[in-house]
Amino acid sequence: MSISPASPVVVFDSAVTVTFSFTTKDAGKAELQLKPPGPSVESPVALTSAPAGQWTKWTGTKSFDGKTAGKWSFRATAHGDGEKSTSGTFEVAKALVTKISDFDASPDLVDKGDVIKVSGRLLADGKGYDGQSVAITFRERGSDDYRAVTKLTTGRGGWFSAAVHANATGWWRAEFARTSTATASVSDADRVDVRRGNLGSRIVGFDARPEPVDKGDTLTFTGALRVEGRDGVAGQRVGIFFRADGSRRWEYVTSDVTGRHGRFEAAATAVTSGWWRAEFAGARGVNGAVSDADWVKVDQPAPPPEVDKADTRLIKFNAYPEPVKRGRYLKFKGRLQVDDEGSWEGYSGRVALYFKPLRSKKWQYVKTTTASDSGRLYTRVKAWNSGYWKFVFSGDEDTYGDTSRRDYVRVKR
Repeated sequence: MSISPASPVVVFDSAVTVTFSFTTKDAGKAELQLKPPGPSVESPVALTSAPAGQWTKWTGTKSFDGKTAGKWSFRATAHGDGEKSTSGTFEVAKALVTKISDFDASPDLVDKGDVIKVSGRLLADGKGYDGQSVAITFRERGSDDYRAVTKLTTGRGGWFSAAVHANATGWWRAEFARTSTATASVSDADRVDVRRGNLGSRIVGFDARPEPVDKGDTLTFTGALRVEGRDGVAGQRVGIFFRADGSRRWEYVTSDVTGRHGRFEAAATAVTSGWWRAEFAGARGVNGAVSDADWVKVDQPAPPPEVDKADTRLIKFNAYPEPVKRGRYLKFKGRLQVDDEGSWEGYSGRVALYFKPLRSKKWQYVKTTTASDSGRLYTRVKAWNSGYWKFVFSGDEDTYGDTSRRDYVRVKR
């Protein structure tokens, strides 16, 4: 027996016509009886027949509405030299009537880009409808159409909630699409008003050069100020600030007013090694910004030729363990030695640790450590990215400086 549509037969607003079909061989007559739920008696279904090769196909139809929901029985009988029959059951179900209640979008007044919460509950025949897909849609003020923003799945009791960004004033609602067993439904709309927030800004391409530089020479600072939605903005003052090695304080040095495409250029005298950055304090309707910091090494002027200094060397430099897990400590060791009349002896001096990320061309200052009287060096830092490490001794009034070999360490995520 073939039943189309298949069981369960779901009835929505209008009656559904179901087709019953079966085949027989050597039968001159066939009957189909249907029995509704409950104590009712069987009723016949009119059949039509059509040849199907050596077989005969019998077909009958019957309409079902919401009042006929329940478990039905069927019995098909073929009459020929004898009598044969088959029987079974099928289900008629009334579609679940859904409703989205308690829908809310809050808060009702936010700044542009703020996160709001949308929530509600999906009911089916008055009960929570779990595990169903609900779409959150939005209609901007001045528009006639709702657009989909996100989809979510109802949880226990049919409840749902999501966090979305509000970028314009308008109406929010939840929509449930019709399924094979349930009707569609749409919540009431809830309006959220959005205030226009300040535009964001950023400083790009900031660079302090040359690197390194001799003490007393001029450093040049360049970059560009970008404002959200624009390539650049002219007529805005950008300050240049400096923080010396070993200090926590940023000090104002100079400034420049942005020109075409937001570009700026300023200059200052190099005094000591440290970090430089550009700062924009902000303007009406525009938030401020701070550039990435750029470290510049300032070399002391070369000593007079008559000053005789000793050579130094950094040996046995090693960064370990290799590889290292991200966020774990990476250890460094080495030895600083001085040439004492042809014999290399341990030397106590301040040595800087540098790092160059993989695929970068710029070495970054990390920290300074001091060698022991025997020249032994040891320090550690937390590893965050793969790259190269080295020790640098800048020398002092008695010695020339030296740089160790570089050591590559891979950082595992």
